[in-house]
Amino acid sequence: MSGKQTKKKQKKKRNQNNQNNREYSFVLYLFTGLFVMLIGYVSMFQITKSREVINNPYNARLEAFENKVIRGSILASDGQQLAYTEVDQNGTETRKYPFGCTFSHVLGYSDYGKTGIEELGNFQLITSNAYFMERFFNELKEQKNVGDSLVTTLDVDLQTAAHDALSKRNGAVIVMEPSTGNIRAMVSKPDYNPSEVASKWETFSSSDDGILLNRATQGLYPPGSVFKTVTLLEYLREHQMDPTGFSYICKGKISTGDRNISCYHGKSHGELDLKSAFAKSCNSAFAQIGSELNVDSYEQLADQLLLNQDLPLSFPYSKSSFALKDTDTETTKMLTAIGQGDTLVTPMHLAMLMSAIANDGVLMTPRVLDRTENYTGTLVERYEPQEYGSLLTSEEAENLKEYLRAVVTDGTGSALQTDSYTVYGKTGTAEYSNNKKSSHAWFVGWASGDKEDLVVAVLVEKVGSGSEYAVPIAKRIFDTYYGK
Repeated sequence: MSGKQTKKKQKKKRNQNNQNNREYSFVLYLFTGLFVMLIGYVSMFQITKSREVINNPYNARLEAFENKVIRGSILASDGQQLAYTEVDQNGTETRKYPFGCTFSHVLGYSDYGKTGIEELGNFQLITSNAYFMERFFNELKEQKNVGDSLVTTLDVDLQTAAHDALSKRNGAVIVMEPSTGNIRAMVSKPDYNPSEVASKWETFSSSDDGILLNRATQGLYPPGSVFKTVTLLEYLREHQMDPTGFSYICKGKISTGDRNISCYHGKSHGELDLKSAFAKSCNSAFAQIGSELNVDSYEQLADQLLLNQDLPLSFPYSKSSFALKDTDTETTKMLTAIGQGDTLVTPMHLAMLMSAIANDGVLMTPRVLDRTENYTGTLVERYEPQEYGSLLTSEEAENLKEYLRAVVTDGTGSALQTDSYTVYGKTGTAEYSNNKKSSHAWFVGWASGDKEDLVVAVLVEKVGSGSEYAVPIAKRIFDTYYGK
């Protein structure tokens, strides 16, 4: 074989080797990439999904956790025990709720499934971060470790004030800080004692009053005049935030088709500008506004304010609804503008809307868990406030504040006028049947003073006007908060 042929053969072999090396490298890189992706997924799962999966009620691992750990305590923001597990000499565990019915729906229960915070924080409550050696020796002795404690954002005084003020009436109250999203109180009535769920399950679960329903997040109601806040914002947007062109003479009712829409008790409000029409909650004026709005723009605003949308809530909730089309009758447009028609909302949703307005348009994600501690009080994990996003601009929020303040200084919320704090808000009287004398009472708004601003949403079922029934409840909560 000549030298030329040998070199040609060697070159061909080198080319073949290079080709093989490239193929090996490709396979190596491919599997390395897949391995890195697998590690990344496992890490992400551990950080974001493992707790959710383990906490799934269908996960058999839950039973293993519960067999090894005494369920931890749930604490108020000041450390008071709201729920804890008592263990007798025989090792029998009993879940205790020191405040009875007062925190029923927000705490939930841990028998016959789990609800409320008992469900939301189940993973933490059945996990023990006690001192390592303590856990080690307990496991050697086949003794249970003590689960971690959940410290909530709930305030005992505010929860008690809201619960007592609602008294024996059915309804809901939400109290939250707009700057943090901290839920300070959540009341729903009728209520129940979580300690009695096991013994009275059949009675509770078959109740005609929906005792187990958390009306604060799951109850859907017509918003009545509270919805005029949304209608007002749409009007201002369509008129470049300039209300000077609005003027209306109220005669106590407005006719549409074969129907009259009346102001409350048929009261004639006389000549009104936009602010006084809102402050006095004039149905006639806002029905007229509703008939003239751009329906597509109105619907877009409703979506932006999270009607017909998923809410950033960790509790089970019902979606609020806004159903208005350009092809709807003038009567439907008018009724929608004053919070009747097919519009339905939850008390929590309205509390979130007011929180965004109070917080310069920015909604903070509502939260009820502040941190996890082990049973000795050592910090395990802290949960920081999270910003959800802007529901409206800061300019729009500032404009709405003026109108919401006028409700208190010159309108239907005048009972909330005081030198101790400054209140902004809107009352509502929402019809829910063909009987015009049957109404739900609303108040939603907030107070500013020498503490964090405080949003309060009140819904009282089947009683009458918001001014008469919802406002006094809000006042009692504000007075409690500001120490009056």
